[in-house]
Amino acid sequence: MARSAPDPFARQRGLSGFGEQGQRALGGASVAIVGVGGLGCPVAQYLAAAGVGRLTLIDSDHVSLTNLHRQILFGPDDIGRPKAHAAVHALRARAPGIDLHPVVRRLDASNALELLAGHDVIVDSTDTFASRLVVADTAQELGVPVAWGAVQGWHGQVTVFAGAARMRDLFPEEPAEPIEACEGGAVLGTLCGQVGAAMATEALKIASGAGTSLAGILAVVDARTGRWREIPLASSGPDARTPREAASAGS
Repeated sequence: MARSAPDPFARQRGLSGFGEQGQRALGGASVAIVGVGGLGCPVAQYLAAAGVGRLTLIDSDHVSLTNLHRQILFGPDDIGRPKAHAAVHALRARAPGIDLHPVVRRLDASNALELLAGHDVIVDSTDTFASRLVVADTAQELGVPVAWGAVQGWHGQVTVFAGAARMRDLFPEEPAEPIEACEGGAVLGTLCGQVGAAMATEALKIASGAGTSLAGILAVVDARTGRWREIPLASSGPDARTPREAASAGS
């Protein structure tokens, strides 16, 4: 009698509230990861390993030596390669059944709708507020939830923007003083993995329909103590519009 093929997702299917339905939902889901750096690398690994059907990896940057302590999809041989291409190469070796699409472009207001449309979940792993606000505003227009995270130094943050929970409730405008990007500022490599894994968990819950997301709650971790705390976020309400929507309405 022939044995059935091993199920790589058996332990995941066995989760209470997840099961076969959750796994099927993941297999049919399309997720866009914007930024394949310290956060995007662990996010991509975990989503691919979990069986998400389609991943779009959007990043215009190239791998550099100083990336390697935290961008764990890459090795010395990847230095100089586009991050999106290097990430896809690594992921195909780990999860050959995943549909992977590298996009070597910088996402901005002029192309965000084009690049993000058609996805069920967006993961924002970018490291500048200008990019974060573009992702958040575009996702709001598309009606697509965003699993969001950020790291700097010893600190990390994770939340979900969906429905009435929006990034502009947390940051109404881009800060006047730019916060250092991950590339230029000090950051603990393992913290990127910790926060990235939390972001991947939020994306998996959204894509599978299992569990409750962090929408409306900002989870903050201090790696020096290892402790998380939660901060409730005020909502701007269901009728709040993005700047592009407001401009269109006024024209």
